[in-house]
Amino acid sequence: MRQRVMHHGARRRRERRRRAVWTGGELLVTVGVVLLLLVVHQLWWTNREAKEGARHGVEALEREWGRGGGADSGTAADSGAPSASSSTASTASTASPGSRAERDLRAAASDPAALTSDRSQAYAILTVPRLHLRVPVAEGVGKRSVLNKGYVGHYPGTEQPGRAGNFALAGHRNTHGEPFRYINRLAPGDTVRVETRSAVYTYAVDRTLRQTSARDSGVIRPVPRSTVHPTYGYTAPGYYLTLTTCTPEYTSRYRLVVWGTLVSMRPR
Repeated sequence: MRQRVMHHGARRRRERRRRAVWTGGELLVTVGVVLLLLVVHQLWWTNREAKEGARHGVEALEREWGRGGGADSGTAADSGAPSASSSTASTASTASPGSRAERDLRAAASDPAALTSDRSQAYAILTVPRLHLRVPVAEGVGKRSVLNKGYVGHYPGTEQPGRAGNFALAGHRNTHGEPFRYINRLAPGDTVRVETRSAVYTYAVDRTLRQTSARDSGVIRPVPRSTVHPTYGYTAPGYYLTLTTCTPEYTSRYRLVVWGTLVSMRPR
């Protein structure tokens, strides 16, 4: 009976194949671990960090405005949309003539963001009772400077709160604090409050556009109306609030839009 002879060359080739398979397996495991860590960082750590930063931002504004929690502030006795001039008069009446407070109130009536030395810093607080959301509002919609901090960003060129036109905001739906993750749950009649140094403005949600193009600029115009879905939006000037975020979740392909109208305001 003849025995099979194993040549050293064949052994070496087989050993090289084993090492290649082992090395490839180690690389795959390493890549998997790295990807898992990236997912954990994006979905958990950025949320934790941004939510903590947003909470501190709200607290800092409350301290600056000289009040405590105030989570329930914003219930107004006045109804109907105030004009820009009446807003200025109402807020200015709380301060003595020529005082720093009066100057601040007059500046806030035209542009609340002007009260901050850095326009990427928060200058207002957005409160959505239905979502248990209370988050700072900063000027601009840059990711690094505003949105990734867990803040809500004000679209440059749109109006400020309480003024005729459209006060339009953007926020992350996923990661980095995801303040707008559940705005799809808002229903007609739900309230949204915007607090500034000078006043508290209450808007009532009245319509939602579930999905539109990311380039649908009509939704943030002074009279907001979708250019992609023209049946969604408004036809007459008013006092509007627009909330925008990405949809579907974990993508940025489309935009979800929630609109509201100003129903009351009260000076601080």
